[in-house]
Amino acid sequence: MKKFFMAILLMFIGITMASAQNQAEFKFDQITINVGTFPESAPVKKAVYTFTNVGNAPLVINDVIVSCGCTIPKYDKRPIAPGQKGSIEVTYNGQGKFEGHFKKSITIVSNAKTEKTRLYIEGVMEKGK
Repeated sequence: MKKFFMAILLMFIGITMASAQNQAEFKFDQITINVGTFPESAPVKKAVYTFTNVGNAPLVINDVIVSCGCTIPKYDKRPIAPGQKGSIEVTYNGQGKFEGHFKKSITIVSNAKTEKTRLYIEGVMEKGK
């Protein structure tokens, strides 16, 4: 009986370790993108965040949460295979916003080992140009 329980325990540990090793994981080229200084008359700026799935399971982006309605994300909802690259495009629209420095956050919710990853877009919008 003792051997039976020991065998079950070892099997459980093996399965747990094997499943823990099969996880997706992001590796972003940049966490923060600075779109520079731009005039209030041209308030729309785009940033593209490229990443690689460095894990050993398909990576799925479940949601992208932005800190402001002025920031619009665009991303592929299909799984990214291990070793493959993907991207998230973020458009900042400063129309009607205050001039000066801004920094907005973009939170990526996924099936990766680190469930939530935070990215940033920042820049400076100058008044009256």
